[in-house]
Amino acid sequence: MATDNPVESSAGTGTVTTSVPARLDRLPWSRWHWMIVIGLGTVWILDGLEVTVVGNIAGRLAEEGSGLPITSAEVTGIAAALYVAGACSGALFFGWLTDRYGRKKLFVITLAVYLGATALTALSFSSWWFFACRFLTGFGIGGEYAAINSAIDELIPSKYRGRIDLVINGSFWLGAVGGSLLSIVMLDTDVFALDVGWRLTFALGVVFGLAILLVRRHVPESPRWQFIHGQGDRAEKLVSEVEEGIRADKGAELPPPAGEITIHTRRSIGFGTIARTVFSHYRQRAVLGLSLFIGQAFLYNAITFGFGAILTTFFDVGTGSTGYYFAVIAVGNFFGPLLLGRFFDTVGRRVMISGTYILSGLLLFATAWLFGGGHLSATTLTACWCVVLFFASAGASSAYLTVSEVFPMETRAMAIAFFYAIGTATGGISGPLIFARLTESGVVADTVLAFRIGAGLMTVAGLVAVLLAVPAERRALEDIAVPLSAQVTPAPGKRE
Repeated sequence: MATDNPVESSAGTGTVTTSVPARLDRLPWSRWHWMIVIGLGTVWILDGLEVTVVGNIAGRLAEEGSGLPITSAEVTGIAAALYVAGACSGALFFGWLTDRYGRKKLFVITLAVYLGATALTALSFSSWWFFACRFLTGFGIGGEYAAINSAIDELIPSKYRGRIDLVINGSFWLGAVGGSLLSIVMLDTDVFALDVGWRLTFALGVVFGLAILLVRRHVPESPRWQFIHGQGDRAEKLVSEVEEGIRADKGAELPPPAGEITIHTRRSIGFGTIARTVFSHYRQRAVLGLSLFIGQAFLYNAITFGFGAILTTFFDVGTGSTGYYFAVIAVGNFFGPLLLGRFFDTVGRRVMISGTYILSGLLLFATAWLFGGGHLSATTLTACWCVVLFFASAGASSAYLTVSEVFPMETRAMAIAFFYAIGTATGGISGPLIFARLTESGVVADTVLAFRIGAGLMTVAGLVAVLLAVPAERRALEDIAVPLSAQVTPAPGKRE
């Protein structure tokens, strides 16, 4: 049986036998885990605030006197696409650095990039400056996705990993609620001048981000990353301190760890090794990851950036009032992962991932039919989107969970970055550009077509999950995908 003396190094061989992963997985939920959730997960709130604010202020920025020579379509189209392009680039760049230099360094650096770019956005004086700042803001948030998702999954016990990952990714929509309500106040010209309110909105986002940065300083490096990269002593010290704190809080001994793993320490993994691992040994999982990301990215990036334009174009909703409607669908989005998340750990990944994708796709097809027939008002369209996105939000969050847990640890951040970048570039860049053009036309049939495209991609992704989803619930990450550094690896045919 494994003991709590987990690290044994073979002198000169670079080989380490450790029970650190098993010790982390057997921990009961504690204040330490809450610190991780708050320190890392709250950045999704900031991202939701950022994206929603831009969508809601599109009409205001296009008004004469806003201080920017820009059109609403440029904000929801070009600027949105540049934000996503920056996120894709940042994910790949910082994802590689995260696997090489550690989770902690990068989730501090990426937040700093994000905050600096957001602050510069508030100072925009021309369209090109605004576009450049949107790209850089996305560059920072893309890096956040890779660094934070990898850290969360490596620090959270396997029993809770699914629900916690979903809720954290779903907390984006708490920020969306805040952004919607904030935009109502900031766009009120009785409170702030036409060219001041939107600038203060971005400035408040910076203040919130600085508060997150203060909390994040106390979030530790991933012990799983440490022992693979020759820092076994640090991993041992960290886990021992956590165990001591939890024993004191709970007043009871911890159960014994389930086992050990022996690995060869290494400083970095080359791109060639990562590519062979993901696309040769784990081909089916690669297809699954791409399908899930493309489906949710097209739906969410298109609708998130374009929902305000749909309301103002088809239902004559004032630009200062779109925030109310968006706040409602944002609440539905948050409650999806919150209420459905635990079933991903109990009912299982395959049923829940495929079910949420397919059901949201079918409901969106129904919404498109109602919208095309003229049966919806601004209120009932919002209600339909609430129902659709209740399920779609849980499914979209599970895409991040899936790609962060089904590939070996040495490739985790880069795998998240790659699938996020490819899926988001496919759906997230083309989506806003297509939707901006279709909704700006004012033709109902054009918007119906856009709805159907999003619904179709979600449904297809759900069908792929029926066939290829990995039963990862309540399993150790090292069991789902054995580390490349492990001394003993499974036969190639067993890896899928």
